[in-house]
Amino acid sequence: MNAITHLPPEWHNWIQENLARGCAPQSLIDDMVRNHFDPVFARAAVNGVMQGPFVAPTQTQAKSAHGYAYETPRLHAGNLIRTFDREVRVVTRMHRPMIAVLDGVLSAEECDELIRRSSDKMRRSTTVDPMTGKHEVIADRSSEGTFFTLNADPFIARLDRRISEVMNWPVENGEGLQILHYGIGGEYKPHYDYFPPEDPGSQVQMTIGGQRVSTMVMYLNEVEEGGTTIFPEIGLEVVPKQGSAVYFEYTNSNDQLDKLTLHGGSPVTRGEKWIVTKWMRQRRYGEAAA
Repeated sequence: MNAITHLPPEWHNWIQENLARGCAPQSLIDDMVRNHFDPVFARAAVNGVMQGPFVAPTQTQAKSAHGYAYETPRLHAGNLIRTFDREVRVVTRMHRPMIAVLDGVLSAEECDELIRRSSDKMRRSTTVDPMTGKHEVIADRSSEGTFFTLNADPFIARLDRRISEVMNWPVENGEGLQILHYGIGGEYKPHYDYFPPEDPGSQVQMTIGGQRVSTMVMYLNEVEEGGTTIFPEIGLEVVPKQGSAVYFEYTNSNDQLDKLTLHGGSPVTRGEKWIVTKWMRQRRYGEAAA
């Protein structure tokens, strides 16, 4: 029996009633899983009901408690996203914040090829220093990584095109694919992918394409234990599955930033974890502001 990934009205009412009675959200999630709901979907459904109903911005703009105005998502609506060479299935979708779990973004062969191409050129991962804007090694990010420049060769160009069609944003606005590898104990503590405007170093980064607007993290292998992508502000945890991805948006048309997209990578406790990440910018990457 396939796990359930839609929320019938009676289950929506059941969640509302039990939350109103003071039931713990986790107990509701556990009950839903016992009734054959997908675990990730069950968590997203309970969190969605807790946050209130979604109203499309075409009718009235949805505004969160932290001041972020939710607009029509960039991600395509529907259960399938059709690209020039592949169909990608939407497994789970949240609206506040805008997060989606996607299946079939990459084939197993493509995942293996990315790992093969990256294995011999990995370096300790860096992050952007908030004061200088330079890339620095920090203790909170215990991984190794490498980059492929945009459209580096026909194989990478095909992936860049497909990913941009899934993310529904121009391919030229994307940063190059970043490959990351985590061994036992490897983790990335919760952080934002956007550049906090109050940090002096962010201004340096935003001179080459503007603010980041969305992220897609694609999983290249099955992780034996741990290595999940966590969103601590909303209690969401995404388990790696080869070829699948988690997508999220965090910058709207008014340059507001969604703090609910705080996320991280939990420690790998058994096996290893390989991912590839795509970040999208407001403008063509490498283009300076006018």
